Amino acid sequence: MFKKLGLLIAAFCLVISSFFVAASPATAKTFEVKMGTDSGMLGFEPKTVTIKSGDTVKWVNNKLAPHNVVFESSAEYSHKGLLFSPGESFESTFNEAGEYTYYCEPHRGAGMVGKIVVQ
Repeated sequence: MFKKLGLLIAAFCLVISSFFVAASPATAKTFEVKMGTDSGMLGFEPKTVTIKSGDTVKWVNNKLAPHNVVFESSAEYSHKGLLFSPGESFESTFNEAGEYTYYCEPHRGAGMVGKIVVQ
């Protein structure tokens, strides 16, 4: 009888714990965008990033500094301070769905523009 009761309790605990696993939120991710392409061009790599709400984008200074990131319609995501050294970085977390276009102020005229698509 105790053995059956123990099995019943174990089965009950397994069922209850499965609800917590199924209900746990998805883990937010961080996506990296290089400022300056590996080939030495003035651009963001990748140029467009598609993410989910709650994800973070990390911009990393790669080549041909200085760089920054400016969002005209969403200033809260902008990082106007210039990065000069390779490897310097900054991040923004996007919580609202939409398309966010940004540019590098010193190199906008050279076409250094990118886009974040948040689903």
